Amino acid sequence: MGEMWQDMGWMVVAVLGYLIPSITAMAREHRNAAAIAALNVLLGWTVLGWIGALVWALTEPKGQAKA
Repeated sequence: MGEMWQDMGWMVVAVLGYLIPSITAMAREHRNAAAIAALNVLLGWTVLGWIGALVWALTEPKGQAKA
């Protein structure tokens, strides 16, 4: 039974790790957060798609300068 909970814990960690770009975009209130999430979910498994989504989530969109 304990091994099942450990496996579930690793699964949660893996899913959260996979969704880091989406979580980052939403936390930063990125205006393209939905598009970043779509890229992350649909192409994140390619690693290149995951990196692209993360870079996009960390960029500051034009017209959204900090006050």
